[in-house]
Amino acid sequence: MSTTTAQPARRLFGTDGVRGVAGEFLSADLALRLARAAALRVGSEKPSLRALVVRDPRESGEMLEAAVAAGLTSAGAEVLLGGVLPTPAAPLLLRRHGLDLAVVLSASHNAYADNGIKFFGADGHKLPDEAEAEIEALLANLPAGTARVGRIRSLDEAPEQYVQALMARFSTLDLHGLNVALDCANGATHKVAPEIFSRLGAEVKVLAAEPDGRNINANCGSTHPERLLACVREGGYSVGFAFDGDGDRVLAVDRCGDLVDGDELIALAALHLRQLGKLTGNGVAVTVMTNYGFHSAMAEAGIEVAVTGVGDRYVLEALRERGWNFGGEQSGHIIETGFNPTGDGIASALLALEALDGRDLASRSAMRKLPQRLENVRVRDRETIAGATGLWRAVEREDEALEGRGRVLVRASGTEPLIRVMVEAPTHEEVDEVTERLLGVVRREMV
Repeated sequence: MSTTTAQPARRLFGTDGVRGVAGEFLSADLALRLARAAALRVGSEKPSLRALVVRDPRESGEMLEAAVAAGLTSAGAEVLLGGVLPTPAAPLLLRRHGLDLAVVLSASHNAYADNGIKFFGADGHKLPDEAEAEIEALLANLPAGTARVGRIRSLDEAPEQYVQALMARFSTLDLHGLNVALDCANGATHKVAPEIFSRLGAEVKVLAAEPDGRNINANCGSTHPERLLACVREGGYSVGFAFDGDGDRVLAVDRCGDLVDGDELIALAALHLRQLGKLTGNGVAVTVMTNYGFHSAMAEAGIEVAVTGVGDRYVLEALRERGWNFGGEQSGHIIETGFNPTGDGIASALLALEALDGRDLASRSAMRKLPQRLENVRVRDRETIAGATGLWRAVEREDEALEGRGRVLVRASGTEPLIRVMVEAPTHEEVDEVTERLLGVVRREMV
């Protein structure tokens, strides 16, 4: 089991672009300047630059869309506005139209007050760390004017083109007779997800598909699946899927009302792709958060596993380094690079149904998930974890006791003053005992 953990720190760009409270940290001025800098960086060796902008439906999206379009055109770029679309539509449309840059405005699963900006290059991949660092460096010395001003037009056909791409990928999938419930998180999937499932023949019940700018991810979607769980269980649906606000992740619900996370969906799809001869390199990339049971199942199946830091960009880096095509995260970011070089919630849901081939998700057997508990402890300074020797001695002691049966993971949050404690063990009782001991050490040493 190999590991990739490099995560360089930057002032503005995090693991998924620039993100913060819209209008405060992420102001219209910052959005304009970032877009202008990105256009200058990406277009430095091009006679002209063509860019796409898409967004989720949170209320700050229109403001930031206007600012980004202004920044791009002020650097001479021609801009296509795709409107409200899932993040994964961006790289597909980018390649379809031969564009040079795509800008996605979304804060993913965050509440409506936040928003974010992420950039995709002409190859459909998020811009690498070096390019983001260069964009950030340009902000301090942006040129005042330009020799050419670009134009803006709406790409009205963008939603249909994304649906067509999904239809082409899953052209053999017949969902007639399937009763499916979809929780669209009042987000970017609220139109296209029901449309694609309906076209493939499913009878669709739609939840949280009336975005008002402020209800995105509010007690709905993949971060709050309780309503979907109850809907599937009480309404007699065959399966349910919950997307997040920007549609790049998905969780499933079986007919019994049990939640099926990304680990189980990845295991199911990995075995399916391997059976079809489409699991390139016979390997899968996942993060340190992935359940111990997943590793056991893949070892038993003879599938290699690469482990990365938390974040889909690191999963993708591992895939590119190894020439593999499949991986993802427990949170539901699942990447099949043969279709799309980023997480695609709708595609991942359809891949799960393709892997089931008419079988019931409730009878899944791709892996045995170990009991897991994850707790967050708010601390004064998350950086002091490196010198918390008592904590690391406790982690080592608990890890040794669980060797071959489970594991312990303690790490600092990348964005908040939190220490995350995760424990996996054969029984819930043992999980709780180990977790409480470690939480006690964290509180004594760091709170």
